[in-house]
Amino acid sequence: MKVLVIGAGGKSGRLVVEKALAVGHEVVALVHSAESEEKHPMPAGAEVFHGDVRNPSKLEAAMAGCQGVVDAIGGTKPFLETTMERDAAKVVLEVMGKVGAKRLVVISVMGVGESRESAGWFYDHLLLPVFLRGALPDKTAMEDEVKHSDVDWVLVRPPVLKDSDETGVVRVLGQGELAESITRGDLARFLVEQLTSEEFVGRAVTVAN
Repeated sequence: MKVLVIGAGGKSGRLVVEKALAVGHEVVALVHSAESEEKHPMPAGAEVFHGDVRNPSKLEAAMAGCQGVVDAIGGTKPFLETTMERDAAKVVLEVMGKVGAKRLVVISVMGVGESRESAGWFYDHLLLPVFLRGALPDKTAMEDEVKHSDVDWVLVRPPVLKDSDETGVVRVLGQGELAESITRGDLARFLVEQLTSEEFVGRAVTVAN
């Protein structure tokens, strides 16, 4: 499958690129700027495009020929109010319709919708209302855009992301199960698996180690 990874310049996005290449996908990496790629080069084998995901012409050029898209966008200041992810989702869905891409896998965040039931006291009372106070409404609005689209979508809601070694185990939580963290490597592997799996299509799932 030819896959576009949006937000490929971030920590999670680069891991998605690596793991998608490792299982044989043809990968296009959309990186916001050439400067960010210089600091964190893409893995060998990835085709790289530079540009803002909210620019339809740039995005269409990057997505040409792709069947799947992984949206790994993540702001560096999640406490600030923004509409970046909602705005990006609108353009992504529009361009997917133009090029015929059908599978969309998106990183959301634990705390959106019913997934807040899986948050422990620290996450619910400190991270969500303080550190994630800007990102949460934007992720919620992004999810609404995706859910009302006609693509085959999977929304993945992780808790705290860790840079430690991956465990090889990802739990998809049921109602009321608590989540603490997940490694970026485990999250990236799960995201790549959703490009070809039918198990969670049309669902928003909370994941953890």
